[in-house]
Amino acid sequence: MQTNVGSVDKVIRVVLGLALLSLIFILEGNARWLGLIGIAPLATVAMGWCPGYALLGLSSAKKK
Repeated sequence: MQTNVGSVDKVIRVVLGLALLSLIFILEGNARWLGLIGIAPLATVAMGWCPGYALLGLSSAKKK
């Protein structure tokens, strides 16, 4: 598994993931659980690899 998530992409994913997770505290009822979708962008940052990018052959990481 090669890294395919670059540093700018990681920052964007962290902000997006935290914003989505905050929906758990903002929304009421069953809709609040949609915030758990925020775990996905945070997981891709932690791994440095995005399965969607891999399927499409994309990479935002710097080449070595």
